[in-house]
Amino acid sequence: MGIQERQAREREARRLAILEAARQLFVSEGYGNVSIRKIAGRVEFSPAAIYGYFRSKDDIFFALAEEGFRLFSRAMATGRRPADPLEALRQRILRYYEFARSEPEYFALMFVDRSVPRISRDWERFAFMRQTRQEVADLIETCVAAGALPAGTSAAAVFYVLATAVHGAAVIRLSHRFCSPEEADVLARDTVEVALAGLRSGVRVRFSPSVSHLPHSPRATPAIATAPNASRVRRARRPAARGDHAAKENR
Repeated sequence: MGIQERQAREREARRLAILEAARQLFVSEGYGNVSIRKIAGRVEFSPAAIYGYFRSKDDIFFALAEEGFRLFSRAMATGRRPADPLEALRQRILRYYEFARSEPEYFALMFVDRSVPRISRDWERFAFMRQTRQEVADLIETCVAAGALPAGTSAAAVFYVLATAVHGAAVIRLSHRFCSPEEADVLARDTVEVALAGLRSGVRVRFSPSVSHLPHSPRATPAIATAPNASRVRRARRPAARGDHAAKENR
């Protein structure tokens, strides 16, 4: 092994040590309570040495998110797609929960702690996220075409309803509140089943996203399905989005 190769490996090992220390601290103490100095102390580096690898605490967080998204992409691609479109949609949604179950620390960093402005701002840079949403939208439209979901169903509304259902169960499991991890596993599947049953029955959904994050999906209509005898429901006024509050980096 040449000198340059050895130095490159040593540098990469130090970089990974910094990321591992930061990941543990961010999860246990929260991003806002962790400083560069605290990360440096965990790996026995000087704060100045940390800046030789990352420009800021934000950059460290972002590097961790990139690794998390790589793992998430792998999890979402696992398994063969069932021929039944509704079963394929069900499995696709539940893979999100399975990722939270198998990688709880990365899940918390990626999908729970959105207090880091750059993470929120650069969310769309991850091409596979757009691809994943498109695949879900295609599955929903296939379900509509096959009659598994009512005609007129909005892909955007279904996406948000199912994502909310499974994300809630994942957060409950992560927090260790309300129920045990094993009970949360059952809850995740039950919640998705209840949501799908409601959507299939023609339950009207008032939610209408002002901006759809699903490629090629039109703006959702107030009702995702029209039940024959359902009473007309007035669209709920969407609350104004809360602006991101940039937290100063603690050093």
